[in-house]
Amino acid sequence: MSPTIFRERGYRFFFFSREEERMHVHVNCAAGEAKYWLEPTIELARNYGLSLPHLTKIKEIVEAHENELINAWKSHFRY
Repeated sequence: MSPTIFRERGYRFFFFSREEERMHVHVNCAAGEAKYWLEPTIELARNYGLSLPHLTKIKEIVEAHENELINAWKSHFRY
C-alpha cells in the first residue's frame, strides 16, 4: 500500500506501508523517483534518475510541507 499524501508541481508525495521505521517520504514524477528523510533533518536518502533541478524543487516542497508530512506519517503509522 502506498497512500498519496499530496501532489504538487507534477510530483506525487507518498509513503510505502511497512517499509522502515525512520520517517521519510517518497516522491515520483515522469522523470524518476526520490526518497527524502524527514528526521532528524530533511535530506535526500535515495535518487532514482532525477536531475539536480528536480531534487532542489522537491526539497523545497518537502520543507514547505514538513508539518503536513510528519502529521500524515504519524496518522498513517499510528504514532
